[in-house]
Amino acid sequence: MAGTGRRVANVAFAVIGALLAVAVGWVLFVRIPGDLAELLGVLLAVAVGLLGLRIAGNLADSVAPTHNVAEVAVEGPISRDGGGGLTSPPMGAEADDVVEQIEQADADGGSEALLLKLNTPGGEIVPSEDIRIAAERFDGPTVAYATDVCASGGYDIAAGCDELWAREGTLVGSIGVIGSRVNAADLADRLGLSYEQFTAGEYKDAGTPLQELDPDERAYLQGLVDDYYEQFVETVAEGRDLSPEAIEDTEARVYLGEEAHEIGLVDEIGTRRDVEERLEEQIGEPVEVREYEPERGLAGRLRGGAQRVAFALGAGVAAAVSGDVDGLSFRR
Repeated sequence: MAGTGRRVANVAFAVIGALLAVAVGWVLFVRIPGDLAELLGVLLAVAVGLLGLRIAGNLADSVAPTHNVAEVAVEGPISRDGGGGLTSPPMGAEADDVVEQIEQADADGGSEALLLKLNTPGGEIVPSEDIRIAAERFDGPTVAYATDVCASGGYDIAAGCDELWAREGTLVGSIGVIGSRVNAADLADRLGLSYEQFTAGEYKDAGTPLQELDPDERAYLQGLVDDYYEQFVETVAEGRDLSPEAIEDTEARVYLGEEAHEIGLVDEIGTRRDVEERLEEQIGEPVEVREYEPERGLAGRLRGGAQRVAFALGAGVAAAVSGDVDGLSFRR
């Protein structure tokens, strides 16, 4: 009943706002200009009415929200800009957009709890951490619900939530770090290509694909991977209330949901309905969910269109290796 009352109040507020906007538009564009401007005035009045409806609807959702739980999804590989390939548009979870959605939900007075839906194999390290930090800062209960996959960077995000739920068949874990590089030195030799680069600093070009790694460079790059792994283990240990040793013992394996639950990587096994029932217990009333999606203005839409054109033309090589360090890619 509470949800129905909020919806009725929301609709009433929006209708009143729209009628007021139409009345103002009618006075400004029909009554004042005179007969010659009536047609244009009517059109302008309708336009003002539609604008008023939109504004009133937004205000109504703030004054009498129809929801009490905000849902934000993290789906696909995690990166700063959504990833993509040479001939495909960006895809996957765009970290900045996800963070913005969580912050909007937190600022929204109607969002008493956050439901973070996870279906991701992980991705770039810092973007994953940004999403986790945003979830930690949400003012209210936060429940992560893993559907198909919650691995690596996805599990990093889950560690920032109060609870993690999964299905029996969900793949969970992969608490590790991978550093990779393409070794094209032999290919360059066969093609008669030689590598020459001018650098300042002994390890500035460590990991460059066109030259073999020497033992010192390999140890240096492995050290970076080890440092990232140590940070990851500490984050999960603190967020999931587990010992670092227990996390290290997983050796970055993935587990099915039931086994992940048995070893403490997951709090509960259940369906989406079970998760909503848990949220009802936490907020003390029936759950009404609002799904948050990226809000893109004109500039964002134009930028997204330009990206798609670039990918379609086979451009975007720089974007394909964005976040890499001299040819070495770090991922969770």
